[in-house]
Amino acid sequence: MERHGRRPRDHGARAPADQDAELPRQPTGERVNQHGSGIPLDFSEEVSEALQAGNPVVGLESNVITHGLPYPNNLSAAKQVEEAVRSSGSVPATIGIDSGRIIIGMSDTDIERFASASGIPKVSSRDLPVILAQGGMGATTVASSLVCAELAGIPFFSSAGIGGVHRDAETTMDISSDLIQFTRSKVAVVCAGAKNILDLKLTMEYLETHCVPLISYQSDDFPAFYCASSGIRSPHRIDDEEVIARVVENHWATGSNSSVLITTPPREEDAVDRDEAEAAVAAALADAEKEGIRGNAITKYLMRAVDKLTGGRTGEANMAVLISTAEVGGRLAAAHAKHLRAAL
Repeated sequence: MERHGRRPRDHGARAPADQDAELPRQPTGERVNQHGSGIPLDFSEEVSEALQAGNPVVGLESNVITHGLPYPNNLSAAKQVEEAVRSSGSVPATIGIDSGRIIIGMSDTDIERFASASGIPKVSSRDLPVILAQGGMGATTVASSLVCAELAGIPFFSSAGIGGVHRDAETTMDISSDLIQFTRSKVAVVCAGAKNILDLKLTMEYLETHCVPLISYQSDDFPAFYCASSGIRSPHRIDDEEVIARVVENHWATGSNSSVLITTPPREEDAVDRDEAEAAVAAALADAEKEGIRGNAITKYLMRAVDKLTGGRTGEANMAVLISTAEVGGRLAAAHAKHLRAAL
């Protein structure tokens, strides 16, 4: 039996686990979304019950399953990330799109299908209405996951690393939609900072300009994904989970409709040396320029190139960061839920 099955409804039961991964998934466990917009949300029973009870839930993206890691590493990573959230006292809600519906809390079968099926498109917030209208499958990025999490009433989201302002953005105008979505979604985002292939100073400038609070949890510096420090001081360090919970609520109570960004560095034993990583990024950028790699293909190209140049060390660190940020995200979500209950 799956860990988090869905209650069958009149519109049909789920497809069996051994059915082809590309076949449409039957909708079950539907619940009206928080905004009443009519967007179909398909909640797992576990997530639905947690939200109704006021228990902590952490949203997770599915793009890392379909595009971040090869099979079966992606399947293993997804399960470890969910387990990290559970071990910290929260319920994981992996988000994806299937048959024109938003899945809020993938089942084991869902994760297996997304991990093994080929050709599932990467869906950012700009693509979300198109994929929903066309009735297809889609793997949600940080940006689109935030849209879905807010619709579902999930106030916390965890990701290993966020997008940001790309290097040479002053000429390419290449800025991740993650940053745009932070200005629009009332969801607290827990991550290990931005990927070090980006211009981290400009990324932080963008966040400051758009009044997105940036907090470093138990660290003085803004981390750079698999590097413990970017060398840039964070505007705020907070070590107490309950204080962070109050910051999140205060931000929204003062009328802001943006995210709160909470960074946590990788563990010392998992982190990659900053100088080594920067040298690999410089070499990868030079190769990308020679090969004419641009646009939305650049991030995936650079991440793979840097991993190769570091002998696979960044890939290993990526796996570790996925798990460690999920664990911290679960703890912070639990502290936030406790704060809300105490305020009643």
